[in-house]
Amino acid sequence: MARDTSSDRPLLGILLMFGFCTVIPFADALAKLLGEDFPLFQLIAVRFFTQALLFTPMAMLAGVTLFPSARVVGLTALRAALQIAGLFMMFSALRLLPLADAVAIAFVMPFIMLLLGWFFLDEEVGPRRLIACAVGFVGTLMVVQPSFAAVGWGALLPVGVAVVFAVFMLVTRAMSKEIDPLALQASSGMLALPFVAPLVFLPIAGDAPLVGWLTPEGSEVWLFVALGIFGSLGHLLMTWSLKFAPSATLAPMQYLEIPMATLVGFAMFRDLPNGLAAAGICVTIAAGLYVVLRERAVSRAAAPPAA
Repeated sequence: MARDTSSDRPLLGILLMFGFCTVIPFADALAKLLGEDFPLFQLIAVRFFTQALLFTPMAMLAGVTLFPSARVVGLTALRAALQIAGLFMMFSALRLLPLADAVAIAFVMPFIMLLLGWFFLDEEVGPRRLIACAVGFVGTLMVVQPSFAAVGWGALLPVGVAVVFAVFMLVTRAMSKEIDPLALQASSGMLALPFVAPLVFLPIAGDAPLVGWLTPEGSEVWLFVALGIFGSLGHLLMTWSLKFAPSATLAPMQYLEIPMATLVGFAMFRDLPNGLAAAGICVTIAAGLYVVLRERAVSRAAAPPAA
């Protein structure tokens, strides 16, 4: 069944997705940094606690309903479960891979999104969008040159992230017209906490623990605060973007996360791309800019003539 797209604003959706691509690499970098010393589910619990703490009061002040219908409750619960799984796999991958490599491998996601959006949401997928995705993926490979032989089974974790978050974004798109983005972020955090919070009370085991709690000290406290804020803000921007544009339109734009992840990785971990990777960054940005220009041309052509 085709969706009502009368309230779509593709250019605004693209700008919001650009904000997501700018903010979320910082959250991933902080997760990589903290994941070296702290249990993974401690990071995930802090992430959802911050999300609920930030957005629940804002949603209440804005007067929006957190759970407008039973259908929205069910989809929000599904969305929260997908986000937990995706964050767990991504944070696990960041323990094994450089930041840019983990992000790049996960960028089979736009292809999955295009197919799922066409299959389940009846979204238009034209050849130009497919070409833009393909060019962006080539640029992604040039940026990081991921080697499955070098990282072994850990390279499959970002692929799992891609599948989970492709479904996650399509679920978000399917319910974006029924619930306010602030309410969706608040309710997602509230529904996720009962599942992840108990895991921080389990005993810590091993050198790279998954569950348990280690109390941060000094600057580590502020790193956890930043992780929660950047992660929550990034996903709010992504949720807003899906309210105004279909996933097929936004999919190529997500490739802009790659050069951002490369820059953040260099700033925090001194991972510097070589000449081929620098060329890949240019290819990736060019593919994203093409989508922006294409959407602008389509929007102008569809606009009613001036009186």
